[in-house]
Amino acid sequence: MSFVSLDSIQSDEQTPARPKRPDWIKVRIPTSENYHELQNLMRVKQLHTVCEEAKCPNIGECWGSGTATFLILGDICTRSCAFCDIKTGRPLPIDWEEPKRVAEAVQRMNLRHVVITSVNRDERKDGGAPIFAMCIEEIRKVQPGCSIEVLIPDFKGDRDALKIVMDARPEILNHNVETVPRLFKQVQPQDKYEWAMATLANAKQLEPDVLTKSGIMVGLGETWDEILSVMQDLVDRGVDILTIGQYLQPNPQQHLPVDRFYHPDEFAELERLGLEMGFQWVESGPLVRSSYHAEQQVRTLSPMHRKTA
Repeated sequence: MSFVSLDSIQSDEQTPARPKRPDWIKVRIPTSENYHELQNLMRVKQLHTVCEEAKCPNIGECWGSGTATFLILGDICTRSCAFCDIKTGRPLPIDWEEPKRVAEAVQRMNLRHVVITSVNRDERKDGGAPIFAMCIEEIRKVQPGCSIEVLIPDFKGDRDALKIVMDARPEILNHNVETVPRLFKQVQPQDKYEWAMATLANAKQLEPDVLTKSGIMVGLGETWDEILSVMQDLVDRGVDILTIGQYLQPNPQQHLPVDRFYHPDEFAELERLGLEMGFQWVESGPLVRSSYHAEQQVRTLSPMHRKTA
């Protein structure tokens, strides 16, 4: 399978302040039969995936193996994060039939593990939490034994909204902190670091058997000590799994520039330090994203899955 630099997929435009992408930032061109079959299935079911909406660099690898991250609650987000390529604006009304279509797609693909994420729906007090719970319930009806990870918004730190999701007992509850406190307002202007930490701490308190997970992007101008400080904050809140990946600018006209590219050796060192701090699993690398190797994580770590498998 051939490789291509992300520069040729996203943009050839360079500015003096934008560092050149190094040789290790390469992805496979999506060409497999599974990729095209999955792409067609999403259109038939009128479903969205964050793989497409966020231009994930691993889409060829993951879709080629029949794995995808479903994007629920529409494809329009009420927040305007400076790193994300998902559309921002006024979302359409909630589609209450969406969970059934997601479950039908999971069954059709015969998935053993599924990841479900969403846009932010700040116009609703519950943030759309009931749709997450309904997706979990519908998948378990039609695909017994399929483990489920949900990558949720922060629900503005609302414990009641979070409880709706936790009561459905996914195997993994994921919420990405994304960056360090100093850069939070620049990177995620409508988010708060405190909301992210409250979400993760409350999730572990509500359902201790559910694995909790979070992710950090690097390359936005953070310092090494700031990364380690966020990692310690996550460990202190009982987070089990950490993902660390390189930030890649989706669009030079709309998104924050890359401050610098981290070397693979630096990612390896962050993985070593994370495991030393107490995380059960650290996935750290230039192209690592939230759902990367998610199935291996749940198969290895989840006490809930071991009880039902």
